[in-house]
Amino acid sequence: MAAPLVAVPAARLAPGRIVGWTPGGVAVPTPYIEALWRAGARVVLIVPGDPGPPPPWDGLLLAGGGDVDPARYRGTGHPRVSGVDGDRDELELGLARRALDGGSTLLAICRGVQVLNVAAGGTLHPHLPDVEGLATHADAELEPSHAVRARPGSLLATACGTRLASCPSQHHQGLDRLGQGLVATGWADDGLVEAVEVAGGGAWAVGVQWHPERAAAADPVQQALFDAFVAAAARAAGTAGAGTAGPRPAGGGSGRGA
Repeated sequence: MAAPLVAVPAARLAPGRIVGWTPGGVAVPTPYIEALWRAGARVVLIVPGDPGPPPPWDGLLLAGGGDVDPARYRGTGHPRVSGVDGDRDELELGLARRALDGGSTLLAICRGVQVLNVAAGGTLHPHLPDVEGLATHADAELEPSHAVRARPGSLLATACGTRLASCPSQHHQGLDRLGQGLVATGWADDGLVEAVEVAGGGAWAVGVQWHPERAAAADPVQQALFDAFVAAAARAAGTAGAGTAGPRPAGGGSGRGA
């Protein structure tokens, strides 16, 4: 069986961000790609602003990045919201909705789980330090790491166990009201939802708020999440035919507590 094809939307790079790239560019951080390679996947990037339809995929990974525009979830502006890219929001929200509607294999990480929640009609906390009782989940210089408790029997627990001891964290936003069809399956010790899954036990679809790719090369527990995702994508490819499991474009709860 051919290796499953995982589609990853890329982020824009501002002009001059890389020396010599004066017009700018697009990129995905290599730890995501390397974790997928270790799990046995092939990777294809999807570029914001591409006028053509996205490629068919066996699995979709939504990666981290800048903040989702609060207008997308009818939120209010906040001075700490940053890195908003309207084209990327439009692309990834559309892909997330197609994945949810089509029952695609899906892994959403950090910004990705926030995109997933907004695509399902949920909302976000625009700045977690404003929420009383929460620990530090982001630090520009020192990357926090915290434990996550996974619900027994969930896809997350099946892949990684019920207690993930060290999860790299770098997010100043978080899930507030969960979107339709999503259920919380992982929590930080302060009660913040750190993982969600699609209710109903259909396709393999998991979103996590931390950054497993940053530790996956050295931590088998974090790599196991990518391994489970790619294995599910391979099963989807075997059912639908390699490279055709992703949706083809047609015409045209609370975020805290257990």
